[in-house]
Amino acid sequence: MATTTARLLQLLGLLQAQAVWTGEDLADRLGVTTRSVRRDVDRLRELGYPVQSSRGSGGGYQLGAGRALPPLLLDQDEAVAVAVCLRLAAGGTVAGVGEAALRTMTKLDQVMPAAIRAHVAAVQEATVTVDYQGTTVDSDALLALARAVREHHQARFDYTARGGAASYRRVEPYRLIATGRRWYLMAFDLDRDDWRSFRLDRMSEVRASTFGFTPREAPDAEEYIRRSVHSGWEFEATVRLQCPIDEVDEYVARWGSLSAVDDGHCDLRVGAQNLDTMAWWLLRIPTDFEVLDNDELVAAYRRLATRTAALAGNAVG
Repeated sequence: MATTTARLLQLLGLLQAQAVWTGEDLADRLGVTTRSVRRDVDRLRELGYPVQSSRGSGGGYQLGAGRALPPLLLDQDEAVAVAVCLRLAAGGTVAGVGEAALRTMTKLDQVMPAAIRAHVAAVQEATVTVDYQGTTVDSDALLALARAVREHHQARFDYTARGGAASYRRVEPYRLIATGRRWYLMAFDLDRDDWRSFRLDRMSEVRASTFGFTPREAPDAEEYIRRSVHSGWEFEATVRLQCPIDEVDEYVARWGSLSAVDDGHCDLRVGAQNLDTMAWWLLRIPTDFEVLDNDELVAAYRRLATRTAALAGNAVG
């Protein structure tokens, strides 16, 4: 019985590691006959694992989706990856996921071998998670939209714009984008006949419809969301950085738009809801720059200079 159980676990691990296996390949990996493979597959089915089989070219055995989630076999690297991701999810921006992640971490910790638990503990002890007050979204809405994107089904929801105006939207959902602080949906708005971006935390009554659609030719989702988010800024400015563009890519990331001027200069277009915040943020870039088109930002730097000079004069030597 012990040998049979070990072989079943090995068979389950193979089915989880690869989409489709032929009976001959499984028999070769397990060191048994194809008849034994068929018996072991039947045993897995009796235990609730939805193992599917098909004949012909390209056919074989594969593990399908069942009504309930069967136990998973994880190797050391997979267990460490799952545990670390669960830790991050526990402090994430999806409502309800944090508590579920903590419960799952507890279950995983109970069954992990000591060696793997030590690897996970080492990663967790060396990691600090900073609460940056991200905007929480409803997990049911997120899953409904994700399914609609995958299955090409229209979605419908109530939406509250930044100014407070409420509207009802019918869309063809294309992509979900997580920016770190917020979740966005890029979709084709059927009533406005154009592409739109929507913040998930401003949605309510989210539901996928039964109406399917053929995906349209769409703009790049990441670039579209970046432009949409930036278009909502109250203040914008362009600054000329005294360095090549490749030296500041890592500092700018998605928070602004860079364009090369020449081998030693590049322009950065940024925006914010507060000029003082913009001024402070630009100072973190490790190069000198010149403000090209925003006198209010220049005035903000004058206020900042006055304040810092006063602080420096009052500093205790």
